[in-house]
Amino acid sequence: MPRWESDAQGRLERAALELFEKQGFERTSVAQIARTAGLTERSFYRYFPDKREVLFAGDELQAHLVAQVEAADPDLTPIEALLTALGTADEIFRPREFLLRRVRVIAASPALAERDLIKLADIADALARALERRGIEPGKARFIIDVAVAVSRRATSRWLADPDAALSELVAQTAAELREVVAPPAPTVG
Repeated sequence: MPRWESDAQGRLERAALELFEKQGFERTSVAQIARTAGLTERSFYRYFPDKREVLFAGDELQAHLVAQVEAADPDLTPIEALLTALGTADEIFRPREFLLRRVRVIAASPALAERDLIKLADIADALARALERRGIEPGKARFIIDVAVAVSRRATSRWLADPDAALSELVAQTAAELREVVAPPAPTVG
């Protein structure tokens, strides 16, 4: 094997996804992933602590969202700052097709679904701390995060299903739907 491994991490991620799709997460070994990527097991462990992490590597999304919340206009409400940040997540996401495939693989494996929830909780915790640094009390910050994550999940599902849609517009649309359900406009008396 060559010492220089061009895009080794990406090759491992793509190989793992392909194998997880073909034979399932549980029946795929680290050795198979490394071999399919043209690398060694040792190379695999340079990038990932275990085979679950190959689909969850990196904290780029978390760092991006926290930075967006911290840089948000101070005049925005906490929920507006958070929803604006979540609407920019597509700047970090991989190509849509990779994400769609990843979602299906995760849904088919309880171990991966559990890891996905843990990663989401880590991001939520980091965002709650970012809101707290903006002066929001911890309980309220957590409540805002929970609502925003629900909005984001629905918007992201729509974004993955519609290649022409902009994530930021879908986040805004979903937030408007939530506002309409929670506080419908008062009927006009005429």
